[in-house]
Amino acid sequence: MKKIVDYRKLLGVTKDADLQELKTVYRGLMKAWHPDKFQDSNESKLAAEDKSKSIIEAYHFLVSIAPETRAQSFADYTLTTTTAAIADFEYKSQILTVSFTDGNTYEYFDVPKAVYIKLINADSPGRFARRHIFGTYLYRSTSKLVASA
Repeated sequence: MKKIVDYRKLLGVTKDADLQELKTVYRGLMKAWHPDKFQDSNESKLAAEDKSKSIIEAYHFLVSIAPETRAQSFADYTLTTTTAAIADFEYKSQILTVSFTDGNTYEYFDVPKAVYIKLINADSPGRFARRHIFGTYLYRSTSKLVASA
């Protein structure tokens, strides 16, 4: 997905970067682009603020999809996807957002439109998703993002 690739490029990490590497790179970039270092002009300070916001967004996104993060929450994810029904789903730009009846919401990345159409037309969207989406596509929890924000 373009968003993931762009975030990795912004931070200068590969797809194999672990949480420790992400944290180290993030801290280094934030030291370099902290707005307090750019007091010479208002323009450079605003540019540094924008750059630091982009760095923060990229870091939090990449941490949310990191294998270590997903491994820590795998039991909760499995419980949700096997026991809770799908309350709602939305598709936009190859991102499928699925809300469950237990209050959890997950984003699935790089889902082809054809798969989404099959989900819409399935007799049982939950069964279809368990067979063709939940174990197949990269995901992240968005319900935890809302709770922590």
